[in-house]
Amino acid sequence: MAQVELIMPKMGESIIEATILNWTKSVGDPVEVDETILEIATDKVDSEVPSPVDGTLAKILFEPDSVVAVGDVIALIETDADQPVAASPATGGVSADVPTPQEPAGSPAPPPPAPSTPPAPAAAPEYVGAPSARQPAATDDERYYSPLVRTMAKRENIGAAELATIPGTGKNGRVNKADMLAYLKRRDNSFVNGTHANFAQNTPTQVSDTSPNARRDADDGRKPSPAATSVSGGDEIIAMGRMRKLIAQHMVNSKATSPHVTSFIEVDVTDIVNWRNGIKKSFQEKHGEKITFTPIFIEAVAKAIKDFPLVNVSVDGDNIIKKANINIGMAAALPTGNLIVPVIKNADHMNLLGVTKAVNDLASRARAGKLKPDETQGGTFTLTNVGTFGNVMGTPIINQPQVAILAVGAIRKKPAVVETEYGDLIAVRQMMFLSLSYDHRVVDGFLGGSFLRRIGDYLEAFDANRSDV
Repeated sequence: MAQVELIMPKMGESIIEATILNWTKSVGDPVEVDETILEIATDKVDSEVPSPVDGTLAKILFEPDSVVAVGDVIALIETDADQPVAASPATGGVSADVPTPQEPAGSPAPPPPAPSTPPAPAAAPEYVGAPSARQPAATDDERYYSPLVRTMAKRENIGAAELATIPGTGKNGRVNKADMLAYLKRRDNSFVNGTHANFAQNTPTQVSDTSPNARRDADDGRKPSPAATSVSGGDEIIAMGRMRKLIAQHMVNSKATSPHVTSFIEVDVTDIVNWRNGIKKSFQEKHGEKITFTPIFIEAVAKAIKDFPLVNVSVDGDNIIKKANINIGMAAALPTGNLIVPVIKNADHMNLLGVTKAVNDLASRARAGKLKPDETQGGTFTLTNVGTFGNVMGTPIINQPQVAILAVGAIRKKPAVVETEYGDLIAVRQMMFLSLSYDHRVVDGFLGGSFLRRIGDYLEAFDANRSDV
């Protein structure tokens, strides 16, 4: 029998680790090529990992909820092959072992190691390689830091001794990005509510409880959280799911990072509504796609970004990174109530039909949970349609590390003043509010307001006779 190493796959350029959600197979179960063995999750999407070969699942190396680095071996699969094989960390494929100089080609393979004693039938499968929840947390010398945390520490001149003092909220006390940002924010503040930070940390009220959890919470600058209880007895306590926790942290980080300013305009989209109503049936018959308003909004945003490229940026310390590509994310609500933002890459290079196909494809696969990790990354600007929920306007939160996000409201019939060659008239028009939230560190009112107005101008100048679709 030969063994194949199942590798944690690479799921995107910026993804360095993933969380194991669930093993769909147990030790001893037969597996087929491309059959799902486990489900994993990144901070963007959930994915399934298939088996690279036919065989039997011999060993599971990490238990559910373990955070595993990309390229690590997560399981072993026994096959009937004559030669031992191993999955390539780079590609996830399978390759036969190459003979070493001490083992000439053609020499007989060494006998396989004796099989380990199988566990008792009633016992649960043994997981190897991931610390159990019952195991003590690693000491400071053994503490694991992700490459991102190490990079942040190096950039901020945080030495090993100082890094070891940072409380971690990740699994087994691991320090994550949010912990680093919170620590840096505290470290950069010389005063706390008008009192010097060192003095504030030594007041008697800060050290009344000397338990490890209390000390950790005091170091974090927050009080220990009491256990959730139902006061009336009829309240329901709902634990946040993994994705909701990630969304919550992402929103809090965005507010802490960017000073948000929101501008509003109202636009007349009567020509767009009439044009869509007139061509939507023939469009679907011709292209097999439903056309919504979203592709038209994205088309206008892409044009406006070309006119105001300094909205298509991100911030790195004291530097502004001007993005070469226009990658527009569209916030989509999932059946669970959570949000996800698939990204249309190079939206300015597509015609309206191309944008429509991309929007429909990403939206349908988002609802089905079939998005790939790369399809939620690399966005440079985000559009969210609050009109879907019947809202006329909203104040969206910036999707970091972007610096602006546009919300489009519901389209409503309203009386409006229309300029004609015979003078001003009051007519019923299809009106819509646009709201742009932007990062006031790098986008001031002139840039943000002008950009938003340009989007509105493109929408109001929509050619109701266009025939390019």
